[in-house]
Amino acid sequence: MPAERLLPTQEAEDLIALVREIARDELKPHAADAEENEKFPRDAFRLLGRSGLLGLPYPEEFGGGEQPYEVYLQALEEVASAWMTVAVGLSVHVMSCYGLATFGTREQQDRWLPEMLEGELLGGYALSEVQAGSDPAAMSTRAVRKGSEYVVNGTKAWITHAGAADFYTLMARTSPDAGRGISCFLSPGETKGITAATPERKMGLTGSITAQLQFDDVHFGTDRLLGNEGDGLKIALSALDSGRLGIAACAVGLAQAALDEAVAYAKTRTQFGRPIIEFQGLEFLLADMAAAVESARATYLMAARRRDRGLPFRQQASIAKLIATDAAMKVTTDAVQVLGGAGYTRDFPVERYMREAKVLQIFEGTNQIQRLVIGRGLR
Repeated sequence: MPAERLLPTQEAEDLIALVREIARDELKPHAADAEENEKFPRDAFRLLGRSGLLGLPYPEEFGGGEQPYEVYLQALEEVASAWMTVAVGLSVHVMSCYGLATFGTREQQDRWLPEMLEGELLGGYALSEVQAGSDPAAMSTRAVRKGSEYVVNGTKAWITHAGAADFYTLMARTSPDAGRGISCFLSPGETKGITAATPERKMGLTGSITAQLQFDDVHFGTDRLLGNEGDGLKIALSALDSGRLGIAACAVGLAQAALDEAVAYAKTRTQFGRPIIEFQGLEFLLADMAAAVESARATYLMAARRRDRGLPFRQQASIAKLIATDAAMKVTTDAVQVLGGAGYTRDFPVERYMREAKVLQIFEGTNQIQRLVIGRGLR
């Protein structure tokens, strides 16, 4: 059943009602087929754009929804409960707009941000490399300034929307200095020299494109630099703080969907003449699942409220990402157990939910990295 929400305004309540309707009527009916056949849901992102959902946390003056993160994340959770590929793509798009929206000049924002927020464009976030995942300062992709242009060479890995994105927030090295030698750029998607490799063959999120992205003598103007040279790692880490909240919300949405499926099945499946939900062993399992979902939701909302009030939230974002994604893995696994043999078949969505949950513990910083961030915050 839909989660009950304590929202700050009537506008927010109306927004969540709209998102819930879109998720139920326009997204969920197509999810299983698209994931089964590995079809990238570009039309779904266009629908979200036309509905004003691609720029929810950004200012209205640039075409955004100007919603607090507390509200945006709950909208994202609703999308995730219907179709994880679309929710993760929405979260990645919002993070891909962050560098320009937060560190760009007013001229850059006026020029590019409205089109990125208002509907038709889809973003990608090009940070990771094969040897620079948990350690982004080790990246080797290089941007060399030549007059009024930068020339970029290198390979990015594990890029969501690689080859399908209209723009990428790109991190590249502009000097040999480790952490201070990385800069941030807004790269057009269709630029000569940018090519995407064959998409990865993944356990889950099979409707989402994930691939290496190759930059071979890619030229773009110096006006594509966001912030100053050397600001890239700072921008990337700041964006990841917010992006981790997005993944936490996605995880809660997925866990909620798994819980709902498990409860519905347990109410209708009978053994020994009774619905199996009446057996205490199963009832307690469902109770633990419900507690995990509610706890994870409360954790990401607390972090989001700190962000909305301008308080430090890096540690809280890592806690939310850790708690929510571990909860999603456990709840989806337990949902398969509730359904028994049926849960192991593709006739029910819980096996897909379980496969999709695993990657949540890996991207936007593995959960081992989250523990590192949390631990450092205690020193």
